[in-house]
Amino acid sequence: MIKKKVYGIGNPLIDIIVNITDEELHSLGLHKGTMNLIDNERRIELTEFIKTKSEISYSCGGSCPNTIITLSTMGIHTTLSGKVGNDEYGKIYKDKLSKLRVKDNLLFSDIPTGSSIIFVTPDSDRTMNTFLGANRYFCTDDIIEEDLNKSDFFHFTGYMWDTQNQKDAIKKALSIAHAKGITVSFDLGDMFAVGRYKDSFLDIIKHDCNIVFANKEEARIMFDNYDAYECCKSMGKLCETAIVKNGKKGSFISHKQKIYSIPVQGPNIPVDTTGAGDTYSAGFIYGLCSGFDIYNSGISASVLAGQIIKQRGAQFAPDMKDSLAELINKTIKEN
Repeated sequence: MIKKKVYGIGNPLIDIIVNITDEELHSLGLHKGTMNLIDNERRIELTEFIKTKSEISYSCGGSCPNTIITLSTMGIHTTLSGKVGNDEYGKIYKDKLSKLRVKDNLLFSDIPTGSSIIFVTPDSDRTMNTFLGANRYFCTDDIIEEDLNKSDFFHFTGYMWDTQNQKDAIKKALSIAHAKGITVSFDLGDMFAVGRYKDSFLDIIKHDCNIVFANKEEARIMFDNYDAYECCKSMGKLCETAIVKNGKKGSFISHKQKIYSIPVQGPNIPVDTTGAGDTYSAGFIYGLCSGFDIYNSGISASVLAGQIIKQRGAQFAPDMKDSLAELINKTIKEN
């Protein structure tokens, strides 16, 4: 039985998924397939619009939450820390998190819950409208140290660097993790965040992290190199385990400066790539929690990422645990 515990601090976003026509999308002034950061006024406008729709689905979203939820689905003991609004969406998020068997360290705020209003047109294209809301107000006092202290892994993403109070909270959590010998994993999360905070991220990778995840675009900006292998090699000189995800070409892992090439596991044509990187991170941490070596943890990551892109949405159904674990074990034997 797996007894490892993973603690994540992230930005909980309630995903609000609504089917609309192309004409409705156009009337809202939106360009199909884009991701828009919106303010509260625009959030209210779009929320009023979706009240006219009969079918609305809700799910727990956010990069770090996606990773934590997938780990919980795979049977790992997980805790999620973050901030939601003291409103309907915050309560929906906390209720769904409980049903997903993730320990809830979420704090309530007077600021509305962060949300991503996702409009799906008949061609299955997604147009996302993200309001960060209460996420931006997470601070050092919001960390429940007792739960972090009991963890084996601490996971966070680059999205936490957009406000000083969030950044300070992560630095406090890192200090606690180092004092307790907790393994730290960091997902760069977003190429634009890398562009904004490149020097800070390099410093964090070098001094604070055991495991770092980047996709090829994030790594390119970080190391000014289009070669994913060379980027992995460069990042591997800064931390113990560096991972660069290279899309359809698989991924590279540098562990103690030895490079492993991980083959892609999944379809050539994805149904939906939403959350694939978050799922990869979960698969790798799951592998380590399960006692796999570095290469096979990479296979585990590749398998889960390959499976998530076969479906809509960024999370697996809770009843998929056994079949996913069997597929991971089968693929490891074949490799």
